[in-house]
Amino acid sequence: MMRLFPLLAACLLTNALADPVYKCTQDGRTSYSDRPCAHGKPVELPPAVGIRPDGAESVTTRDARTLLELEKLRIAREKEQARVDKADARQARAAGAHRKQCARLNLRKRWAEDDVARLAGRAKVAAQRRAQRATEALAVECPA
Repeated sequence: MMRLFPLLAACLLTNALADPVYKCTQDGRTSYSDRPCAHGKPVELPPAVGIRPDGAESVTTRDARTLLELEKLRIAREKEQARVDKADARQARAAGAHRKQCARLNLRKRWAEDDVARLAGRAKVAAQRRAQRATEALAVECPA
């Protein structure tokens, strides 16, 4: 309760210190001023606390709506960028795995060719078959 006293005092002081607004009517024309009328009939209006001119709410509402739309666009752009980054990372992992598989197949082909050069007789025929299969596997997996 004690916390509300300063707030209440500030509100009352603000309203008490507000300048009056004078409505002057002269020759059928109405004008508003912060000083009393020189000619014509003065009417003192109560302070306009919380009153906004026509169209002010629509501008505020329009600005708020624009900010909300911009925030939605920013969030959508960030989600799209995250999706693209994730797809790029997935593609990079797949390319790395493919390079590793090609390197493994190339190594097997070289080992099979070494076996062909080193062996003789029936073992050489089997090694040539393995070398041929390793070459074909490398050609299928890694064409270039």
